Amino acid sequence: MTIVKNKRPQLRTGALGLVDSIGQSVANISPTLMPALNIAVVAGLAGSGSWLGFLIASIGIVFVALNIATLSRRHTLSGSYFIYIGRTAGPLAGLIAGWLMIGAYLATAIALALAMVLFLENLLASLGLKALMPNSYAALCTFVAVTGWAAWRDVRLSARFGLILEVASVVILLAITTVAVVQHGTVIDPRQLDFGQHGYSGIMTSLTFAVFSFVGFESAATLARETRNPARNVGLAVTMSALLSGLFFVGITYFMVLVMEGDTRALADSSAPFIVMTERAGLTAAGTAMYFGALISGLACMLASLNAASRLLFSMARYGYLARRLTTVHPRHRTPSVAVVLSAAVTLLGGLATLQLGPLEAFGFAGTLATFGFLAVYFLICLAAPLDQFEAGTLVVRHLLVSGGGTLIMTFVILGSVYPVPLWPLNLLPWLFLAYLAVGAAWFYLLTKRRPDLLQAIFSDRES
Repeated sequence: MTIVKNKRPQLRTGALGLVDSIGQSVANISPTLMPALNIAVVAGLAGSGSWLGFLIASIGIVFVALNIATLSRRHTLSGSYFIYIGRTAGPLAGLIAGWLMIGAYLATAIALALAMVLFLENLLASLGLKALMPNSYAALCTFVAVTGWAAWRDVRLSARFGLILEVASVVILLAITTVAVVQHGTVIDPRQLDFGQHGYSGIMTSLTFAVFSFVGFESAATLARETRNPARNVGLAVTMSALLSGLFFVGITYFMVLVMEGDTRALADSSAPFIVMTERAGLTAAGTAMYFGALISGLACMLASLNAASRLLFSMARYGYLARRLTTVHPRHRTPSVAVVLSAAVTLLGGLATLQLGPLEAFGFAGTLATFGFLAVYFLICLAAPLDQFEAGTLVVRHLLVSGGGTLIMTFVILGSVYPVPLWPLNLLPWLFLAYLAVGAAWFYLLTKRRPDLLQAIFSDRES
């Protein structure tokens, strides 16, 4: 009997260990960006209760992470989120989830490419070298080229490179914050610890923006095919990333407000809140280190986003839902080369097209669009996890409690992202998101009507 072997190049299975998987998720969160940019909105809404807002958001994200961990134990494929949801809530729902996650990761990559232009400009200005700032379009092209090459070259290299960059940036921020707190003289802040004086309506409103800081924590699941023991390591990586980031966000928020002596309005009114804190502490030279940390953090996040987007494109193409060309795996590097190139090209074109709006404004638009996609999928994940356990005959009360907690908090966050209605032009973003969703839904509906066999494909393993 002749055995015909499948000689189609495959992704490099077992290339990533637990540390590499954590690196993918942590890099995609880009924790440095929270004190560098995102804390401003939370501080403006929650005031001295900002740390409490991040604590509640952390609990919600950990609920989502536990639901992902539950699903990842049974479904160890790069398709991750479209597989998780498609096998429980139905193939069309899964395809829409995959489509939303691809858009979310690409929008994140675009946002970070834009942010890095801003960080590079600020870094050079802080060194007195602003005249050496290259053309913004050239800088953006360079950032995309470097991260695109790393994602195309080797998944282990890109995951570890991202982790090293992110750890370095977090260490820089922690060192600066430690010096500022030591100079302040105490770690006890009666204002922040007086629970009776917090404005809880402001804290609850701030949850939407606090959760924004975590998006990307789930991306280790998109590398499941290349992870050793994915049934164990993917869930651990996602959960540990959520926990560690939550501790970092709560701690650094508390200490920033402590050093500011409760002046959260100064943080809220600044486009560089961490710099405001260092200046209040008399550490004016720390700005240079912070901008360097933010720059390398952004590089790590964009790399992780390209990794995640390309794996989802690859997986959905292997299942027949996207162009077959995207299934190409580089014979030597064992990466989804065409999907990586497409992801980098979309990032480049999106960045170049929006850069004329200004890096900061364009970053906000792209980041908000990305967050809509993440939040929708987080909500669906919380619904899918107990359904999956029910089908497997392993459903217990713990699964229902974790699902209920995640669903409740994600529902609140989703509603808070669209109401009160944002001012123009931010009020256009939910409609742009819905238009993107509608295009994907229409495409997959027509595709599966023409080829009904594709509806059942999601229940098999076609990534091999």
